[in-house]
Amino acid sequence: MGIELHEYQTTLRSRAHLSGIGVHSGKPVSIHFSPADADTGIIFHCTDAEGNHKEIRALVSEVGGTELRTVLGDPAGVHVATVEHVMATLFGLGIDNLLVEIDGVEAPILDGSAALLVEAFDQAGIERQATKRRYIRIVKPVRIENGTSWAEFRPYDGTRFEIDIDFESAAIGRQDFGLDVNPERFRREVSRARTFGFMKDVERLWAAGYALGASLENSVVIGDDGRVINMEGLRYPDEFVRHKMLDAMGDLALAGARFIGCFRSYRGGHKLNAAALRRLLSDRSAFEIVETARRERGRSSEMVAVNAPVFAPWTL
Repeated sequence: MGIELHEYQTTLRSRAHLSGIGVHSGKPVSIHFSPADADTGIIFHCTDAEGNHKEIRALVSEVGGTELRTVLGDPAGVHVATVEHVMATLFGLGIDNLLVEIDGVEAPILDGSAALLVEAFDQAGIERQATKRRYIRIVKPVRIENGTSWAEFRPYDGTRFEIDIDFESAAIGRQDFGLDVNPERFRREVSRARTFGFMKDVERLWAAGYALGASLENSVVIGDDGRVINMEGLRYPDEFVRHKMLDAMGDLALAGARFIGCFRSYRGGHKLNAAALRRLLSDRSAFEIVETARRERGRSSEMVAVNAPVFAPWTL
C-alpha cells in the first residue's frame, strides 16, 4: 500500500479528561489532555506522593522500566507508568503535540484498550497546526534479537506494523497481524484490543506488586483450563496479537516523531520494542529526517530530507 502523507502537525482542539484505576497499582487516577503548540511533542506533567512535580517528555531516552509496562522517568522517583495505550492512541490518531497532566504514577487502564481514549480525543477534536510534521524514514534494515524473540525496522513506503506472537496457551497459540496505519484503521482494527493475562500468574504478580487493579472489566483473562473466561468473549478473533500491536505502537511512539518504514517483531514485548527503537536511533545511517514538500507544478507532494535540529526529539 502506498504512503499516506500528513503534511502538518496536529494537537487537540480542546481539553479532554478521563479517570479510572491503574491496572498495576490498583489506585484511582485522573488524566487530563491539553492542546500544545507545534513542536512541543508529548509532555507528561507528573506528581508523586510527596507532591514533587516534574515534566517528562515522551521519549525513549526517558524510559526507566519495561517490566509488564512502559515507565517514563525514574521508577524510584517521579515517574509515570503504563503509558503505552495513551501513546499508541496519539500515534494511531496522528496527534503530535499535547500536555498530559496526571495525578498518579500510572495512566488509567480504562477498559484495557484504547477505545475510550479514542472516544475522548474524537470528542475534543483534532486540530491541524501551521508547522510541518517531520518523519523518521528508515533507509536500511535494523534488527535486534533476544533468544528466539526478534524485532526489526525495514524500509517501506508507508507506516506498517507486522506482529507475530506465539503462546503455548490453546486460547492464543500463534497469531500474526499486519497493518498499514492510519487513523481510521487504528480505530477499527486495533484500538479496541484489550490487555490480557493468565489466571495461573495472578498470585505471582500480586506478590510482586503488579496487576493489583486488573479485573474482567479491563483485561481478557485466560483460565487454568486454557479458555477465555470473560463472559462477552473476544472483540476480535485474534484480539491478543492486535493488542500486542497496540503496545508496539505506543512504545515506538517514543521515537519523538512518526516513522516511515515497517516494524516487524516475533514474540516481542515492551523491553524488546524499546531496545529495537534505541538500536535504530543510535545508527544515524539507518534513517533520515524528512518532511513533505510541494512540487512546483501540480498538487502532488513528496518527502524530502531536512536538516534536523541539534536537540531533535529522537536524540538519545
